[in-house]
Amino acid sequence: MTSLRCFVVDDEPLAVKMLENFIARTPFLELVASFTDPVLALSEMRTQAPDLVFLDIQMPDLSGMELSRMVPAGTRIIFTTAFKQYAFESYEVSALDFLLKPIRYQKFLEAAEKAREWFALKEAATAAPAAPAPEAKTSTFFKVDGALRKVEYDDILFVEGMKDYVMVFLASQKQPLVTHVTMKGMEEMLPAGQFMRIHRSFIVALDKVASVSGTGDVKVGDRLLHVSDAYREAFDAYLREHSIAR
Repeated sequence: MTSLRCFVVDDEPLAVKMLENFIARTPFLELVASFTDPVLALSEMRTQAPDLVFLDIQMPDLSGMELSRMVPAGTRIIFTTAFKQYAFESYEVSALDFLLKPIRYQKFLEAAEKAREWFALKEAATAAPAAPAPEAKTSTFFKVDGALRKVEYDDILFVEGMKDYVMVFLASQKQPLVTHVTMKGMEEMLPAGQFMRIHRSFIVALDKVASVSGTGDVKVGDRLLHVSDAYREAFDAYLREHSIAR
């Protein structure tokens, strides 16, 4: 794929300069603009729609966490901050990674590579085939052990998130596939009508749900997965629509 178009947003000019230098050293990144004003950055994001934003969290007027919830749909975030306590919250938005200041170039490059992998996977999953192909809408590709592996949607039982990677459990094998992508990214890749997020850590294949307990847990394969309150309304609506008694 072509270079990832990047924004840098940080209210500290020295931090901005450092990230600009890091981007310049990284061949597959292209710096589009830098900002010390997050409000101005948001305005420009909506017109220029960068692929990737290196975003500070603690800023005046508009925090990085608030801004991350308003970015264009195709834009992904890598947080840069001096405050470790934001790490967990960063994975609840569209963040691909979390860099703790002071940032070393090696860590920056690892995060940038993760972003490149995410966009490559998205491109592989959504690219239109040159000719009609029945399998185009029934499978996707996951990067596993350095190689892209094709996986049929019908083979997926559920997905379990673990920070910045996920485990994909399949009907065809005992061991899950492990790939570097956030739950947010995985949720966007999988067909919405076939898969549903039921918990911060779980996405299930709806046709693989064998039963629903009285406490709201779902049986998928040999696992009992909990439906959290944040996702219960959507899951209950699915149950009602398909006339599943509870």
